[in-house]
Amino acid sequence: MKKQTAPIGIFDSGIGGLTVAKAVMEALPNEDILYFGDTARVPYGIKSQETVRKYALEITRFLLDRGVKMILVACNTVSASAKKEIIEMAGDVPVLDVITSGSEKAVSLKTHNEVAVIGTLATVNSGAYPKAIKQLDQHVKVRLKACPMFVPLAEEGWTDNEIAQKVIEEYLGEFEDSGIDALILGCTHYPLFKKSIETFLHDEHIHIIDSAESIAASAKQELVDRNLSNTTGGNFQCFVSDQPQRFQELAERFLGRELVNVEIVSMV
Repeated sequence: MKKQTAPIGIFDSGIGGLTVAKAVMEALPNEDILYFGDTARVPYGIKSQETVRKYALEITRFLLDRGVKMILVACNTVSASAKKEIIEMAGDVPVLDVITSGSEKAVSLKTHNEVAVIGTLATVNSGAYPKAIKQLDQHVKVRLKACPMFVPLAEEGWTDNEIAQKVIEEYLGEFEDSGIDALILGCTHYPLFKKSIETFLHDEHIHIIDSAESIAASAKQELVDRNLSNTTGGNFQCFVSDQPQRFQELAERFLGRELVNVEIVSMV
């Protein structure tokens, strides 16, 4: 297989990373994508860093064995816990992650004095976003907010109803008229709330940074820089470690299209 026609590997602890897959499809319609969701062992956020690293490296090996030309870590918990180890295992295969891509996007803004990050409890408690942002610009003030209810709401399909609006108001009320320059959606479920969040904040000066869009843009540039862009692909393969009830419905909601040929792979 020529490197240009090899697939891009994307993985997440579950189905949330399909928002990344969707963004990559839109940014790179001629690329083949191989997605792995570790649905048998989700959620990662309540597990130890050692366990998360173990799972992440197992999936990385799975993707490398299938000849991927690039790996996108579409899980904030994995990005915070196992990025270094994944890069070491991947060797000359480039590895991009949502935390780095989202942080780079925030700091690239003309005005980025104060950046807010919303995410799961695990991502917020890891301190990975402040670390990544301050490595790029130590003068940026970073505000963190855990929004754990967004994940079950997204999986229920409640992203723009009255309940979602109440939860958004409760979580993000402190950011109204607060002077923040950007809000990073630091969880792969959160892009499903993007329009509702924009409506609530009603401030055109606040840049809503979708980590899925950010990593897709980074991937596009990386492929160009490495002369790895494909012009003849566009296929999508989905692998999971278990296919729980309602997976098809949830996956199609995240992906925004019909999902076919889901293959179950045992990681035990």
